[in-house]
Amino acid sequence: MVGTMLWRVPLLASVSLAGILGAIMILGLEKFALYFPERQLDATPQSVGLVYEDVWFAAADGVKLHGWLVPAPGARFTVVWFHGNAGNISHRVSNIGYLHRLLRTNVFIFDYRGYGQSQGGRFSLSEEATYRDAEGAVAYLRSRRDLAGTRFVYFGRSLGAAVAVELTRHDPPAGLILETTFSTLKDVARVHYPFVPLFFLQTKYETVHKLPEIRVPILILHGDQDEVVPLEQAERLYAAANEPKTLHVIHGARHNDTYVVGGTKYFDVWAQFLQSLDRLPNDL
Repeated sequence: MVGTMLWRVPLLASVSLAGILGAIMILGLEKFALYFPERQLDATPQSVGLVYEDVWFAAADGVKLHGWLVPAPGARFTVVWFHGNAGNISHRVSNIGYLHRLLRTNVFIFDYRGYGQSQGGRFSLSEEATYRDAEGAVAYLRSRRDLAGTRFVYFGRSLGAAVAVELTRHDPPAGLILETTFSTLKDVARVHYPFVPLFFLQTKYETVHKLPEIRVPILILHGDQDEVVPLEQAERLYAAANEPKTLHVIHGARHNDTYVVGGTKYFDVWAQFLQSLDRLPNDL
């Protein structure tokens, strides 16, 4: 399922499973328990009636990456989407359609190395690699003259929110939207694998410790029935963030159905956040 994390295997509180996962991590193969890339694109924005542009660009370290730009004529914002750890951009097509039609924003989404049509294999994936991919994506977008009149909003889902926060530290957008994300990778691993020792976990994604550095408006979206990342972690992120900030809890939503369960209210919250950015100085 798209958006699963280190805990893709259903929770089995057993010593045997903990031992297996622990052995995987000790052997330095934790990326195989965290990243679940798929190569085949199952759809494109055209599948939901959207005009789009295939985009190729270089990550900060030169790896060739692939993405889509879905333009909205006259858009004031460009949403830069950092997706979660599983699947690829084609598994977000339906959600792209809703954002584009209901909010009238440009939407740019890309695949990290090893995902979809982007270069690189599974062994090339790492926390640092996802950061380099994000840097390349935004550098490419900032080089486009046709987007120069729009304000960038970073949208990170699940693991992608951790990537968006790291990028915000160095290349701030006008606003930051974090959905169904965790406080740190270790925190959420403890929830699902309480018997696994985590002192050797090399991948950190320590979002909660980075938020105090960030000075852009933040919207946090989370379902109260999230079975992957408990709502308590979103509340920790909210407490760590600077003003202006908003936490919107989607009642009944799990990890992967926020925009479906959230319905009209979910997109109203997005619209209100974007409108609030319009009232800020245009130097972000």
